Amino acid sequence: MSQEETATGAAKPAEESAQDGEKKQEETADGQEQPRQEAWAARRDLIAHGPDFVSTLVTRDQFGQTGGTHHGDQHFHFGGRAETPRALSGPIPHSEIEELQDVFRGCPSFDEALERLRDDRLVILSGGRETGRRTAALMLLHRLGVDRMRSLDPPESFSALADQVDASAGYVLCDLPVSRNRPLREAQLLSLRERLERAHARVVITVEPSAALGAVPSVRWEPPSAEDLLHAHVTAATGESAWPDLCGLTAVKEFLTRYHRPDEIKGFALRLVAHHRGEIDEAELAAFGETAVATQVTRWLTEEKPDLRDKAFLVSLAVFDKAPYAVTAELADGLFVRLHTIQDPGIRPSIPVFGSSREDRLRLAHADGYVTAEITEWGPLEGKYCARFRDERTAPMLLEEVWNLHPSARPAFAEWIRKLADDRRPLVRTRAASAAALLATADLSSTMAHLIEPWADGRKSHAWLTAANALTMTYLLEVPTVSRILHDWCTGDVESRRWTAIRAYGLLGPVHHEETLAALVDAMHRPPAAEAESGPGNDEVPEEARQLADALELLLLAVRDPVLAALAELLSTDRAVRPHALLAFLQACKQTKDDDSDRPPVLDWYARATAVEDPTAARHLAVFWDALLTDRAHNARALGVLRGWVRGADDDPETESALASLLGALVTTPTNHRRISHLLRAIRDSKAAPSPAADRLLKRLSLD
Repeated sequence: MSQEETATGAAKPAEESAQDGEKKQEETADGQEQPRQEAWAARRDLIAHGPDFVSTLVTRDQFGQTGGTHHGDQHFHFGGRAETPRALSGPIPHSEIEELQDVFRGCPSFDEALERLRDDRLVILSGGRETGRRTAALMLLHRLGVDRMRSLDPPESFSALADQVDASAGYVLCDLPVSRNRPLREAQLLSLRERLERAHARVVITVEPSAALGAVPSVRWEPPSAEDLLHAHVTAATGESAWPDLCGLTAVKEFLTRYHRPDEIKGFALRLVAHHRGEIDEAELAAFGETAVATQVTRWLTEEKPDLRDKAFLVSLAVFDKAPYAVTAELADGLFVRLHTIQDPGIRPSIPVFGSSREDRLRLAHADGYVTAEITEWGPLEGKYCARFRDERTAPMLLEEVWNLHPSARPAFAEWIRKLADDRRPLVRTRAASAAALLATADLSSTMAHLIEPWADGRKSHAWLTAANALTMTYLLEVPTVSRILHDWCTGDVESRRWTAIRAYGLLGPVHHEETLAALVDAMHRPPAAEAESGPGNDEVPEEARQLADALELLLLAVRDPVLAALAELLSTDRAVRPHALLAFLQACKQTKDDDSDRPPVLDWYARATAVEDPTAARHLAVFWDALLTDRAHNARALGVLRGWVRGADDDPETESALASLLGALVTTPTNHRRISHLLRAIRDSKAAPSPAADRLLKRLSLD
């Protein structure tokens, strides 16, 4: 566990208001530096907390064991399909009913509502917007033989609704506003029902799921499945015989795996019919889904509904897709405050503390909630409720559109992301970096100016790390010129940018080790850094030297043989590289856990090399160990590592066997023979904790 994770694992308590609390937290972040995080721990955070659109680009062979694997998922699906925009108040044309009756499909909630409308002359459908409520309302009236239909505008008061029901007809009232301040009472419904009976009329009322209905009876609207709706639209034009072949198309299967509104399903059905008639090919058919997502994103951002606070939630969910819902909602309020300041600078924003339903928000976002394990520095924590968009294309499209097509929002959006980078939670800091990486794919120069360069030029090392993570993920997303930026920063004169680039190279090394190693070697040949650059974590090694060693350590442990061979060659020929290579190898030896073995990674590496008879890798590892033991700066710590390995071999025969092989290769020189035999005797004869493995190794190597 890294120092930073231990010290900063919990978020600052929210003791202040959303507006004033952020300012105080920011002052704390500016005034207190977070401890230096080791490269291996930073790499683990990046993999564990990065979103799918970045982390899936990195396979285990490239970046090591991934954190953040979800297991035990329990999925809860909210929301449904979309509906067509409702008509203005007035008569509903017969042509609309005729069109709908050919493609409408019933469902259990429709049957329940139909029975209630038949008996009571009115029914209330409770369901989210764009879920087909209005279409269902029209079909309910049609199934009961209602010929004349009218749509009604919501009245100023519910009692005024009775005055509009004055003729024998079917009425549809969509989105009746019902809240705690404006409740719907049973007495009002009884009065309306009497009026309906006298007029021989019926009415269907739709409300939001969050409507304060109390004891008023209603039907929860759950629409038919997307496949049922698509089938209805397609077979109305092609007949049933064509459906089996059409639904087996790859483009159709892909379309049905994602969420779509009914109007999008209708549009896709028209494309599918066109494909059946030979008018378009399957590639054109498949392109429809992405267009539908883009259209939905545009509607969210440009239409009056959702309101600004819900728009901020959608953007926050795009950044924290597949992250804990509570984190997404908490941080969304900070974005809302900033956006509101731009939109209405003279009005203090108001945030209803208990005003938002989680279910309503996920329905609005076309998102699912699910319970899974959250990856933390203390291990997986079960039972965390997370949220994700149903269509994985939504998050990147939403962020790109906010950044590129709504420049008025850019200052608030950029300030919010910079604030995320100061959060004490690794998840939040990593998502700030991944958001910057995604924005860089849309506009690299602006993202550099607003986010990455300010982080890299900041005073705090945790900001440098965020910049390094952002550049790492930007590189993985194949944004042009990032390679040039990293090389220029790595060999440049600005200390903070060198630190950033070196750390990024360390993270990228497993993917592009040759380019990374060449850039790091160039950086090692720069003139020595000033004494002022010594880092707080070690009084003897300058911080920049530690960063170079950290980067090489990541390369060694992730790539192994090719990097080991290159460094072994430079060890004896390049005086500038030698100290960095030795420190990197020593740090790698100090790692105590390997993904595939209980042995320390370097010891396991040596054991595997000898087991498969790879003399080159085994020789290079022994060369590095010999260099550590003969180096005055590293000798004591190298012997300390061996001491730990011997202790670990007391009850582990495999570790003892690997250690015996390595020590046997090292004791061939008189100096190492004396050092290692003295070390083993001291451990064997320890009064506090004598080691049986040390005694066995002395006998096995004939050193006693």
